[in-house]
Amino acid sequence: MNRTAADLAHDLIACESVTPARGAVFDALEGMLAPLGFRIHRFTEGELPDGPVENMLAIRPGPAGSRHFAFAGHVDVVPPGDGWASDAFAPEVRGDLLYGRGAVDMKGAVAAMVAAVATIPQDAGTLSFIITGDEEGPAIHGTRALIELIRARGDIPDLCLVGEPTSVHRLGDMMKIGRRGSVNIFLEAAGVQGHVAYPHLADNPVPRLVALLAELDALVLDEGTDWFQPSNLEITEIEVGNPAHNVIPGTARARISIRFNDLHTGAGLGARVSEIARRHGCTARPVISGEPFLTPPGDFSAMIARAVEAETGVTPEASTSGGTSDARFLKDLCPVIEFGLTNATMHKCDEAVALADLDALARIYRRIAAAALGV
Repeated sequence: MNRTAADLAHDLIACESVTPARGAVFDALEGMLAPLGFRIHRFTEGELPDGPVENMLAIRPGPAGSRHFAFAGHVDVVPPGDGWASDAFAPEVRGDLLYGRGAVDMKGAVAAMVAAVATIPQDAGTLSFIITGDEEGPAIHGTRALIELIRARGDIPDLCLVGEPTSVHRLGDMMKIGRRGSVNIFLEAAGVQGHVAYPHLADNPVPRLVALLAELDALVLDEGTDWFQPSNLEITEIEVGNPAHNVIPGTARARISIRFNDLHTGAGLGARVSEIARRHGCTARPVISGEPFLTPPGDFSAMIARAVEAETGVTPEASTSGGTSDARFLKDLCPVIEFGLTNATMHKCDEAVALADLDALARIYRRIAAAALGV
């Protein structure tokens, strides 16, 4: 196969695949991997409103007992929005950049993965692709369903690299060796609706909710750890839904989001907030998106650093900053690290990737996969 990472990225970007993705973009990816000897397993999970979601597990088995290295990622994208200079799903090269939704996050990286494995001999070991159409959405029917399939088949990789756009200023300057956890907590204060001129006949829930939010906003959860920044709690929504100026509302609601390090668990934070809410006469409903994880610096991170340095001359910083990714699920299978393109334009209008970065990333990925397989 002689197609470049840019050629492959062009084909993937041309498939409209707003989350939850299925169909054409998976057809395109299968058309790239099947000729390379990968056995393709595609399946759809879930129903509306969070599905259906298509997923793909592609495996190229090596000799019995050989090492197994997995690439993981997603081919769904966020909606393009307005303000693009060209059609978001009509990839276009302008100057040294390839434009299109998903160029950075993360069809470009998936294309680089495919280009990387094209020249790795099959007897080097087992390679696999763990690809979902539900990373940008609720992530309910995506990678978690793939993990169930992988476990059922017994195809557990030894190492996994997720191609999220981790680089900041230039390709190769950062890799993610862990991520903080995430929990959203829905708060509610119930009262009794009434006329503002007769407050003794009503029960205003807003002061209780405001007092609760003030206490939560003042919390210092921790001071951070060796590898994680301090956990942070943010108030993300306050809603009363009262269209009248002379009515005391019957209910007041709010939502907070906590990004937390490995000093906490989602359940523990949910219980802590619930107890504070109870003291204020409110209720709390936690929804945990993911727990924190850390792949401690060692052989895997050193392997990635050597590959990056060989191609770019840059030494990647090992970081746990940023939001969540599907690595929060994959870490239950094997050690996992994220490394990919620069993230300056992800989710923006006119998302774009440097053509030179796509080629360099493919070479880096090839070095990592080859080293992981011992060749």
